[in-house]
Amino acid sequence: MLGILAVLIGCSTKKDTFINRSSHAMVSKYNVLYNGNLAYDEAKEKLDAEYEDNFWEILPIEAINIEDKIPMPGESQTENPVKVGFDKAEEKAVKAIQKHSMVIEGYERNNQIDEAYLLLGKSRYFSQRFVPAREAFTYALEKYPNANLYYETKIWKAKTDIRLQNELLAIETLDNTIKSGNLDEELTEKAYTAMAMAYNQLDSLQKTIDNLKLATYYFTNKNQGARNLFILGQLYREQQKIDSSNMMFEALTYLKKIPRKYMVHGQIERAKNFTEKDSTDALIFALRQLVDDRENRAYFDEIYYQAGLIAEKKGIKDKAKEYFALSILMNSNKPYQKSLSYEALGNWYFDNAEFAAAGKYYDSLLQIPNVDLNSKRVRRIIAKNKSLEDVIFYENELKVSDSILYLANLNEAGQKQYFSEYVEALRKQDELIKIQQDRMNASGNEFLGATSGPRANEKFYFYNTPVVQMGKQDFKNRFGNRALTDNWIFSQLASGNVTQEISQTETIDLEQRYDPLYYIQSIPKEPKTLDSITNIRNLAHYNLGLLYKEQFKEYEIAADHFEKFLSFNPQESYILPAKYQLYKCYEQFKPDLGNKLAKEIVTDYSDSKYAQIISHPEEVISFENNESSPENVYKQAYICYEEGEFDYSLSLLNLLDNSAEILTLEPKVELLKAFIALKKEGKEIYTKQLNELIIQFPNTEESNYAKIILANMDEKK
Repeated sequence: MLGILAVLIGCSTKKDTFINRSSHAMVSKYNVLYNGNLAYDEAKEKLDAEYEDNFWEILPIEAINIEDKIPMPGESQTENPVKVGFDKAEEKAVKAIQKHSMVIEGYERNNQIDEAYLLLGKSRYFSQRFVPAREAFTYALEKYPNANLYYETKIWKAKTDIRLQNELLAIETLDNTIKSGNLDEELTEKAYTAMAMAYNQLDSLQKTIDNLKLATYYFTNKNQGARNLFILGQLYREQQKIDSSNMMFEALTYLKKIPRKYMVHGQIERAKNFTEKDSTDALIFALRQLVDDRENRAYFDEIYYQAGLIAEKKGIKDKAKEYFALSILMNSNKPYQKSLSYEALGNWYFDNAEFAAAGKYYDSLLQIPNVDLNSKRVRRIIAKNKSLEDVIFYENELKVSDSILYLANLNEAGQKQYFSEYVEALRKQDELIKIQQDRMNASGNEFLGATSGPRANEKFYFYNTPVVQMGKQDFKNRFGNRALTDNWIFSQLASGNVTQEISQTETIDLEQRYDPLYYIQSIPKEPKTLDSITNIRNLAHYNLGLLYKEQFKEYEIAADHFEKFLSFNPQESYILPAKYQLYKCYEQFKPDLGNKLAKEIVTDYSDSKYAQIISHPEEVISFENNESSPENVYKQAYICYEEGEFDYSLSLLNLLDNSAEILTLEPKVELLKAFIALKKEGKEIYTKQLNELIIQFPNTEESNYAKIILANMDEKK
């Protein structure tokens, strides 16, 4: 045996003998090229496995990530196992050529060398070194025109030309190759697929579709064939040919042994094509069947999201909400899908006028890692979320102040019963968490344990990132953003001494956690504190009424807040503005009540500007070209203020108070009055007027400016 091997090794590449040709061909095929092809196949499998398709966009025909920076030979190759595999395949191909090529009298006598050049070119292609790849294919075509792999090499050369943006040359090459009539079904499929790649790169939609259709006729490669069908479905949808698109996606659900991702996404994409002609029950049933298969778990988030969209289109609101929530819960590691699910649930709450809840989901969306904050879609969400900040703030104030006042008004027995039930529920919840944690420890579930860092071997759920994130999100959805302080539930209720008075408690321990008396002692009892919280509650209703009316045009919700505000015996200065705002709300949905309230304002407050506006609406006009118009009077007052004529400036502003001026001018008037008060009466009156401006006119430029002034004053104290 050793003798035979020695003979084979010693065979010359310069002598054209049967033994030489046979020995070098055999060594090339079964040793060097065998190992090279093995390395290539392994690297290609890893490349396909690691490639992540973005199913929210039209898929590229060939699954390969083209890098912005093309690596030089040997550069960063060792860091990536896939590139290492292609490097090894290239190395074996070069070795086969260098050691076993038999070019004698201008002809290659080793019939395996054309395969070596093909392997060399393909390895360079997937290493994204397209110029040297093209050189390898070109050399093989020129030197081995009668080789068995000639036409396959031509297809690979055309694909390389496409990558080098020589699409027209590639199309010509592929067209001639197909017309030669020398291709089997497998190569014909490859040729039409490559042709579709070229036309797609030229943005020729119809030509791309035509060639993909021809490629799918053969379907010898189940992976690429399924991909071609899926892309056809997407492209038909681009053309608004929904029936043809549906046929492609439905075909994927019946094919056997294709990659699961195409089968599942075929169902999802079919659901995206939902129209009124479709059966909602049938589509939902098909999606539910996907959920019943645990093998599809990685796609549950997308499946539930699509089911939610269908339910939403059919007006089944509760089901839509349920599916969107499940989509968030089931999300694996898809930031984009998670952002879509949060947006959908946020929109659901927004459309149902639950703005505080909507804001929390929009805020959660913006915290998702790797979400593109500069995309047009996310920028719109940011703007929408910004508009909800004040609603969330006042809704939280209202929720907490209502809770405290409810508890404060209970008698001692009622308070004890309330917190006894609360403590019992808390104890059961803690016991449940402990049982779940014990089960985690017993099962040794790696997903629930830390996988790296200093606590990698610990199973306690507070050290587990997924569990902690779920807890944080639940807390945020319930209570909003809270500072990390003791007795946090009361800490944002008021300002100044009231906050300090109700937040000075000791750090809670386990004994206090289950003691009802501990919580009872935390309830404010001083009349001054309760009055302050009552005032916060009242003003929250007033401000929410203004926000829902002016910003979101939700007149019924706004009216409900104004009604509650007026029922709580509020400060005298707010009664008339609240009645006027309530009258404007009633005009939209209860005109009879609006007329009744208008008469009351005109009768009981006849000297007010609100009565004048109701009685003489025709006078509420912006007389822009009239020197006595409100705008011109305000400008004159501002000039007088800048020149130090504070009394005259104030008298001009008081004239506006007695006229039926446009209400949108009021914030400017009140801010200028506050500036005059600082010059004439001092900081105390100035601060008071700024606070009143913030309360009366939220969400205005003047209100925001007043907040900045007060914040700066606090910092200087």
